[in-house]
Amino acid sequence: MIQRIQSVFLFLLAAAVISMLFLPLWSKTDAATGETVILTAWEVKSEILNADAASAGSTTSKSAIAIGLLAIAAAVVALVEIFQFRNRLNQMKLGLLNSLVLAALLGTSFYYAAYVANPLIAGTDNGSYQAGFYMPMLALLLNALANRFIKRDEDLVRSADRLR
Repeated sequence: MIQRIQSVFLFLLAAAVISMLFLPLWSKTDAATGETVILTAWEVKSEILNADAASAGSTTSKSAIAIGLLAIAAAVVALVEIFQFRNRLNQMKLGLLNSLVLAALLGTSFYYAAYVANPLIAGTDNGSYQAGFYMPMLALLLNALANRFIKRDEDLVRSADRLR
């Protein structure tokens, strides 16, 4: 049924990855030039904020659409998984698929932060991870909890079938 605890976990998973679409994932600021690089789920945006520079206010961006598409895919799989409550084996398969999508999402986010956005700006620090970067980790935890409770339901049904 939809009111089971794994459905709540799956709904929270979908909410976490959807919120990732609107939150910044990573940012870095160069204090000397005033340049800021921000990674979101859709783009890597570089802005020069220093007013005394000749190019103040100019922005450049690169696409990071892979992060957004993987986040949408993870949310869709989780929502489909909620409504597969009559077939727990399909739910477990979708849970495994969602684990793979979430791992790819986490890896892609790290790749864009470390290898695409970080070299865009000079500086000694590596930038800072924002709230959106941690959403795939939360989603992986929620997916593991949902899979555990789905497996528990399947084991309960199988033990009840043995007693008949």
